[in-house]
Amino acid sequence: MPGNAPHFRTPNFRSWTAIVLHRPHADADALLRQLERLGISGRQVWPELTPEDAAASVIFFDADMGYDGQFPWEPGAAPIPLIALLGSETPGRVEWAMRQGASAHLRKPLGSGGAFSALMIAVRTFAAQRALEGEVAELRSRLARRSAVARALVLLMTSEKIDEATALQRLREIAMSARQSVEDAADALIASKTDRNDKDDSRSRA
Repeated sequence: MPGNAPHFRTPNFRSWTAIVLHRPHADADALLRQLERLGISGRQVWPELTPEDAAASVIFFDADMGYDGQFPWEPGAAPIPLIALLGSETPGRVEWAMRQGASAHLRKPLGSGGAFSALMIAVRTFAAQRALEGEVAELRSRLARRSAVARALVLLMTSEKIDEATALQRLREIAMSARQSVEDAADALIASKTDRNDKDDSRSRA
């Protein structure tokens, strides 16, 4: 297992809030009773969510009767864990639930158990996905800024008459001194150089 894998603790679900996006039905009632036993305040809603519902801790949704536009966010962009309620194994229904970003599912008809396991799986899956998305975003940002680092190295090599290896070491020293990332230090160096050039141009035109 990678050393930077996220560490999970069993959540204490008491004081959590849950929304059950399901038409009035015995399955919705059974789920609400399970949630109540776990100390979770549940609320049944149908047919659509509002932006304010994103303040809930978790959302259970009926994947059998669900449709596009029920959620106030784009498919797969849920800000909280989603748990699908599935009675049908029709590929189209399962695929639709997955597109919404379901982190776990419960099989219908619902009885007196299953919610706790689904919650555990959903919370861990959602957290792991968020952590992965953060790592990917950081890598993409750093890749996008490599050109700035290269430009800063050229500036240092030209202004200080040093080779590339020395320029890289110099840029790292600047970053450490300013308590910045190498990329931020590169941006600052380029901005400073651009500002000096603009001032020189202004003086020459005066």
